[in-house]
Amino acid sequence: MNVVTRTLHMVTRFAPSPTGKLHLGHAWSALMAHDLARENGGQFRLRIEDIDATRSRMAHVEGILEDLCWIGLDWDGEVLFQSQRLPIYNAELDKLKAAGLVYPCFCTRADIAASLSAPHGADGPVYPGTCRQLHEADRTARLEGEAHAWRIDMAKAVALAGPLTWDDADAGTVIADPLAAGDVILARKDAPTSYHLAATLDDADMGVTHVVRGQDLFAATHVHRLLQALLDLPTPLYRHHRLLLGPDGKRLAKRHGGLALADLRADGVDPGQLVADLRRGVFPVGICVGNA
Repeated sequence: MNVVTRTLHMVTRFAPSPTGKLHLGHAWSALMAHDLARENGGQFRLRIEDIDATRSRMAHVEGILEDLCWIGLDWDGEVLFQSQRLPIYNAELDKLKAAGLVYPCFCTRADIAASLSAPHGADGPVYPGTCRQLHEADRTARLEGEAHAWRIDMAKAVALAGPLTWDDADAGTVIADPLAAGDVILARKDAPTSYHLAATLDDADMGVTHVVRGQDLFAATHVHRLLQALLDLPTPLYRHHRLLLGPDGKRLAKRHGGLALADLRADGVDPGQLVADLRRGVFPVGICVGNA
């Protein structure tokens, strides 16, 4: 499928979390999203996914902006911060509550981990549905004094939405299978939203037409497609690119030392040459592209 089709004005985005330094994998992904928009006369937007208040740091936000400027990327419009959009997420969650599509979950991570037979999905072990079985009176009583998340009743939501598909530049037309993810969290105990809900709403509100992101988020797109249907949101075109792997054969992560853009900048690396190499698919020694 041609990723440039089905849009009058292209909008892409880069959406890092300010929980650490950007690395080469981030730069590669941001370049792909940026170049796709610029080559087609569109917009490239920047979003800071800072809903995790315990890990997000303003110093990392500043570092992200510095890193993107260092590799020559410019963005359109104001930077969007998820932490400033919490009332919007709450309002959309309320719609799902009113429709009876979400339920409060009081389980701890230890409770879920204890279910050793649970299959694994995109977010770890698939939730066994413990709190979905609670009687309404029990839920009401516990809501008053217990910390809780909000989970989607996936089977009920899928039955309501019906069959869904989405288009990927590499995989073609994909039949959505959100049931495989189980009853994912849409609002966490420590935050009034989750990645799934916030990212889906943000992409729609920002007018994003083409989502360029790593293959590690391919499974999440099944959930996002369902949320788009439930909340009457447009469905972008997607491209889930392969990931960069480090010398250990594992995908690059913020914990990898020496591969952060800030470290490369401090070492005197020429950003122009670095960007030219990344665009040609040439990477530092030890870095390679993972298999599809």
